[in-house]
Amino acid sequence: MEIFFATSNSHKVSEAAAILDPLGHRVQPLLLNGRPLELVEPQAEGIEEVARSKLEQAVEATSGMLGSQTAILVEDCGLFVDSLGGFPGPFSSYVESTIGLQGILSLMEGVESRGAEYRAVAVLGFEGETLRSSGACKGVISTTASGSNGFGYDPIFVPEEGDGRTCGELSPHEKSQVSHRARALKGLSELLNPPSK
Repeated sequence: MEIFFATSNSHKVSEAAAILDPLGHRVQPLLLNGRPLELVEPQAEGIEEVARSKLEQAVEATSGMLGSQTAILVEDCGLFVDSLGGFPGPFSSYVESTIGLQGILSLMEGVESRGAEYRAVAVLGFEGETLRSSGACKGVISTTASGSNGFGYDPIFVPEEGDGRTCGELSPHEKSQVSHRARALKGLSELLNPPSK
């Protein structure tokens, strides 16, 4: 199956390709006139509603343009910080672009309980059907940003299952072992290619 990922983030496309390509699917960015599709991100209560809205927009924008054996993939994720009542959550992208990582660290200055969770929802639409999978990665917010790998909040998120490094310090392979997005995509891969009994 040819899977068109509706995102402008090349890191996300690479992560999806690493998981889905070995199963015989070809993941590539969804481009219209050579450019990524501009999706309006609704300010919804949860990341699942955002993902569903993105899928509806992508399906509408490409109506009649994609052939059979093709699918559209969308994904939404968020960082949910316990001591901030789940903030920034579904507003993670907006918050990162406005106050940045330093803004989150400032909000948490002096806070001892630093638990947080990355959550992702991946939705695949094809031939009128929809498959959905979610993934999560528990961890803590560091006191300083560290590492230049990954993107988003990776330099301030230390995964619980790691060795104390932030996601920004992990290699792409190491990150894929614990990533919320990788888990959501692996769940989708199992729905697409159920394990034989």
